[in-house]
Amino acid sequence: MDSNGSFKRMELTRLTQETLSHGLFRQSFKAMGTPCEITYRCESASEATEFREQSLAWVRKFEKRYSRYLPDSLISRINRAAGTGQSIEIEEEDERLFKLCDTLHFFTRGLFDPTTLPLAQLWNFKAEKPRIPDEGEIKTALTKIDWKKVRRKDAQVSLPESGMGLDFGGFGKEYAVDRVVEMGQKFGISDLLVNFGGDLRTLGSPPDSPYWRVGVEDPNQPGQARFTVRANNLAVATSGNYLRFFELNGKRYGHLLDHRTGYPTSSEHLSATVIAKSCLEAGILATCSLMDERMQGLSLIENHFGSEGCVWAKSGLVWSKKFDTHLLSK
Repeated sequence: MDSNGSFKRMELTRLTQETLSHGLFRQSFKAMGTPCEITYRCESASEATEFREQSLAWVRKFEKRYSRYLPDSLISRINRAAGTGQSIEIEEEDERLFKLCDTLHFFTRGLFDPTTLPLAQLWNFKAEKPRIPDEGEIKTALTKIDWKKVRRKDAQVSLPESGMGLDFGGFGKEYAVDRVVEMGQKFGISDLLVNFGGDLRTLGSPPDSPYWRVGVEDPNQPGQARFTVRANNLAVATSGNYLRFFELNGKRYGHLLDHRTGYPTSSEHLSATVIAKSCLEAGILATCSLMDERMQGLSLIENHFGSEGCVWAKSGLVWSKKFDTHLLSK
């Protein structure tokens, strides 16, 4: 997830295709502004090539349709029509995503909201000289944010107010991981690791180990794994605000924004890692857990069936009751 969880401009470049030992294949490329990797075991090179081609084609199509940075994408067309009364036609896959947004908005009690684009545009963390928006600007942006305002009828979508905007970047990458895993299952692939920018999901295990190993980074020591978790037939996702930020007048402002207040989440809460059945669940829970106080965020993770996680704060690390059952080392 990039700044404010948004897709960057489409750039899907095939970097390497490796044939590893024990029938493993690995495809590395860049998409959605982040390094991506698919590692999988196939019985034949031809089957591996077919899966590679289809999965890359799907990722390319997905990004082209849903990146708000691409002027011809579905999201850009919906956003341009905001407040005009014009409705944009959507397809079956689009409707699936919109229904998914309904579900995510409901179970997070509104913490997840794909209409936060006005706030993301107001806080420009990429500016050469970032600034803190004034209170009036923030209040105006907040009036444009409300998933329940999005109008959907007869396979058409519209945004009723000028200045509203959709951004699927807060969950698109994780959704893409799950869809590629589904594609792998249809190919009959039983051992698979899909890793898009550090958010990942697995099937089976690597041939030389009983489990896939995933390092969990210590936000107080970026680049250093504090511990390793087992991830067999599970997803792991991390959200954090300790790498992308700006400082002004001695205060740090992280890139993760809270649309309830209009301001960045607390700099006291650095990152959260969640283990769940799907990458989408893991990613949403990790992000939303940082939007509440530490123990409330942990409660959000614990109350979601089948999920475990840990939340890092400047004061220390806490984790859910059964998170340590996934650990290989502490």
